[in-house]
Amino acid sequence: MSLILFDGKLVGEVDDGLKLVQKLRAKRRAGEISPFINFAYDNEEDVVIINTTNDRIVRPLIVVENGKPKVSKEDIQLLQQNKITFMDLVKQGKIEFLDADEEENAYVALSEEELTPEHTHLELSYISILGIPASMIPFLNHSSAARSIIGVKSVKQGLGLYASNYLLRVDNDRFVAIDQQKPIVRTIAYDLAQADKHPAGQNAVVAVVPYLGYNMDDAIIINKAAVQRGMFRAFYFRPYKAEEMKYPGGRADEITIPDKDISGYRSEYAYRHLDADGIARPGSIVEEGDVVIGRVSPPRFASSIDKFRLGVVKKVETSAVAKKGEGGVVDQCYITTSQDGNKYVIVKIREDRSVDMGDKFELREGQKGVVGMVLDPADMPFTQSGIVPDILFSPYSIPSRLTFSVILELLAGKSGAINGKYYDATPFTSITEEEIRSELIKAGFRDDGLEAMYNGITGDLMKARIFVGVGYYIRLKHVTKNKLQWRSRGPVQILSRQPTEGKAKGGGLRLGEMEKDAIIAHGAAAVLQDKFSVDSIKVAVCTKCGLVGIYNFKNRTGSCPVHGDNAPMELIEIPAPFNILLNEMKSMGIYPRLILGSKYEA
Repeated sequence: MSLILFDGKLVGEVDDGLKLVQKLRAKRRAGEISPFINFAYDNEEDVVIINTTNDRIVRPLIVVENGKPKVSKEDIQLLQQNKITFMDLVKQGKIEFLDADEEENAYVALSEEELTPEHTHLELSYISILGIPASMIPFLNHSSAARSIIGVKSVKQGLGLYASNYLLRVDNDRFVAIDQQKPIVRTIAYDLAQADKHPAGQNAVVAVVPYLGYNMDDAIIINKAAVQRGMFRAFYFRPYKAEEMKYPGGRADEITIPDKDISGYRSEYAYRHLDADGIARPGSIVEEGDVVIGRVSPPRFASSIDKFRLGVVKKVETSAVAKKGEGGVVDQCYITTSQDGNKYVIVKIREDRSVDMGDKFELREGQKGVVGMVLDPADMPFTQSGIVPDILFSPYSIPSRLTFSVILELLAGKSGAINGKYYDATPFTSITEEEIRSELIKAGFRDDGLEAMYNGITGDLMKARIFVGVGYYIRLKHVTKNKLQWRSRGPVQILSRQPTEGKAKGGGLRLGEMEKDAIIAHGAAAVLQDKFSVDSIKVAVCTKCGLVGIYNFKNRTGSCPVHGDNAPMELIEIPAPFNILLNEMKSMGIYPRLILGSKYEA
């Protein structure tokens, strides 16, 4: 007896589960049952599974009987002539939708040539095995699968037009790329997904050549003239928000220009962009540290009890300030109310972000690279016809990553740019290499994409022919300016006296063993003395027992926890974290004895 599961619930049993499933499938193909209901038989568990819920993912497959597909060439012609629809073939039982459970009982062929009498279904197309992002990668079947997966993930980070109403939105940390282009080399999925409405890349002239050492491995060299013309330029939007919060006792924040007697007042220069309402005026150019929204707040906690006894309540400055390393033009200001009915102000800053060294770029195939140099056009290599490439990337980055589809895209892009047409690069069914080569020969170019190039610095003809093509490059959201972090001095942690962590807190970067080795190798050992003594403190150590004692700097007297007030004490300088370690060891009952000696002893 076979159990029957209906949408996951046990509803009954039947003598022959496989026979029941075969009958139900036949009725579905005859149009007596909805095409979106699926029937599966689990042979190991002897269970019939019937699924009708709306939360399943189903995909269409051509029905195969006796090794032949039920969809004929006549059906395809009628579809092309719009005499029948796709759903007509479904109603006729020639195409059916399978979910994950029913697909376990299916034996699917990729192509009609592979069909055998054992096959039950045939794929509609080769690209059915790919998702939408993967099917948009040109010549996917010529690249390594692992690199293609990276390409699918990275393309999602491309800078484009993330929303058509971006001017009205106040999303945090957003880029909008300018002057995006349609790719010359594209797939059928690109058109079906209507990706032309929100492109995220530009067609660039690419030369595959190692040059000056600035494009080693994955790095690229970009033409400064192309950058100055606006190539890959983007706007960066950052909203700053402030709310007039209300507190118990009738106290509240106030959005205004802070007075000079306010606690934490910055400087007149910092408030120079604020209008009378305390909000930066649109069109003003703000820099790091400038106040964007002025605000004063009542004291959040009693810093001194005497203040409140005397009835003196000094407000504190809590303005919204342009973040470290950021600035730009005040784009728009919004004044509204929050859910609690408080005044709520948003100021959106727009910053022009052109290409800089360290910014990340990628071809759709997953061939990533950061900008190693923005090179003057006079120093760039140029072709015999005077074409100066936009991008140079190294040929050594292709064989190690097996992205051979890059070569095909560059070749097809070159032919498309010359002939003024788009090329279909749909995986498995794309234009062939021979067709691209023949088009290039007709246009008067070499069929292998190679061209004679001259060194831009010396003017000499390069000994080797250089591969030149057109590729669709995408600028990714990883830009150097957002990641750059530095400090000379700044806030420190109270406990360890070490710099705070994180860019937003004005923190420092960790100095590890390898950084220490690099500094010593450069002959800058004095830097280590500076780095490791920033958080140092002076402690008194008993020379008898080696424990840290108590020292009165005013009276210059010390006291040992073991030998008392008369113990001989020595003042030494140790890092604050080391002092914390000593205290933690003592709390665990461990005796951390410090043996003192002269620092001049060998």
